[in-house]
Amino acid sequence: MLDDDATIRHTVSFRLRPEADEDAFLARLAALADIDGVEDFQLLRDVGDKNDFSHGATMVFADRAAYDAYNDHADHQAFVADVWMRDVEDFLEVDHQRLGG
Repeated sequence: MLDDDATIRHTVSFRLRPEADEDAFLARLAALADIDGVEDFQLLRDVGDKNDFSHGATMVFADRAAYDAYNDHADHQAFVADVWMRDVEDFLEVDHQRLGG
């Protein structure tokens, strides 16, 4: 069970470069859900008109240690270096933790 006050929700909204292979990119992104500590992983498509992002992803971590372990994981680091940097044109990353009370 997650402790809501320690839980971190990691969210990223992004737009792929026109030349990116969307299916291949999303498959590689979805594979990150297999890293220990990742919970409630979701791939999203933006359907609004308030920004220029086309996709999103969200995942939950039980605490800062789980989040840090994910960030430092070799599979995550390789994805960022080999896929994200090549295929993503623009993004916004947000990490939220619940306010007490």
